[in-house]
Amino acid sequence: MRSVASLQNGLLGHGRLGQTADIVDGEDAPTERQMEIYTFIRDKIHSRGYGPTVREIGTAFKIRSPNGVVCHLKALERKGMITRGKNMSRAIELLAEPAHVRGLPLAGWVAAGTLRPAEEQNERIDFESLFKRENHFVLKVMGDSMIDAQIADGDWVVIQKKQTAHSGDIVVAQTEDGEATLKQWFPERDRIRLQPANPAMKPIYVKNARVLGVLVGVVRKTG
Repeated sequence: MRSVASLQNGLLGHGRLGQTADIVDGEDAPTERQMEIYTFIRDKIHSRGYGPTVREIGTAFKIRSPNGVVCHLKALERKGMITRGKNMSRAIELLAEPAHVRGLPLAGWVAAGTLRPAEEQNERIDFESLFKRENHFVLKVMGDSMIDAQIADGDWVVIQKKQTAHSGDIVVAQTEDGEATLKQWFPERDRIRLQPANPAMKPIYVKNARVLGVLVGVVRKTG
């Protein structure tokens, strides 16, 4: 059973995205490597608006020959998962999305310190019925620095990618030393105050900090 709380201006319940076709089992089912490449293509399109080049795919998956990448792309195209524009290296469009890769990408873990990237980048958390997928990602919380904001150790927080925030927003912020933390964002005259929601912890004061995203919700497993 999962209980869900919206922590930022009632941004839960955006509704489902448009329906997508499921990939059938059998000969038309993609191989594990094809699914990895499909997920890589999809995440590139979602994050920057256009697909990767053959070279980018080859580099990401250590495929030395461009023909090796093209073979995988042709297989995905044949199985009805993508379409490719002729004479355009980045013109890859998604046609179908297998049910088991829907959801938001798990980007890593966040604590009062370094943002740890997910070891398995293909892991996804399926909150699609609650949050928009575009420009959102999931982090798993470590520690209790935000406990009074109802964000506990082990919770998943859904983050909307943004570079700006309002005073008091709960954000993932990156400080000058490269560390990232989940805190309330309070710009002050000559510094930024990153405020924990735990009276036992002191605020973090920095001259400069970068907003990586703003909290839109928290999901907790219970039972």
